Amino acid sequence: MRQPRIIDRSQDQHFMQEALLLAGQGAALGEVPVGAVLVQDGKIIGRGFNCPISTHDPSAHAEMVAIRDAARQLANYRLPGSTLYVTLEPCSMCAGLIVHSRIERVVFGATEPKAGVAQSRGEFFSQTFLNHRVLIEGGVLALECSEMLSAFFKARRANAAR
Repeated sequence: MRQPRIIDRSQDQHFMQEALLLAGQGAALGEVPVGAVLVQDGKIIGRGFNCPISTHDPSAHAEMVAIRDAARQLANYRLPGSTLYVTLEPCSMCAGLIVHSRIERVVFGATEPKAGVAQSRGEFFSQTFLNHRVLIEGGVLALECSEMLSAFFKARRANAAR
């Protein structure tokens, strides 16, 4: 019988703070402020923030950038035993990548009612056709993550009105 996974949640807020710092870097570039870090054995192995506008790459979501960074660092397209911390609930594109990368756990901050597929618009990760199971936890520093996004869009609307 398979042993249940032991999950260490003691560093969740710390790593989400790191993701928030990255989200702030993206916001400074005019990107939607979403940040992500990928952690394995207590160390950050990948970092990313949203940058589809500045890179002219619609796939350059924070999760995608962090996963690509980690895969390059480890020289491996599989990232078993890793946890992805992301400030916003993943979309369908990123959810597929997470499964294919064999990430063990995703911890997100704010929910994404329009496109989030971990819980808001469906429960992608619990689909029976998937060949890999990902543990999902939401709400870590949700208020801080949500406030950063709200402030960004409020400022964007104010600038557009000028």
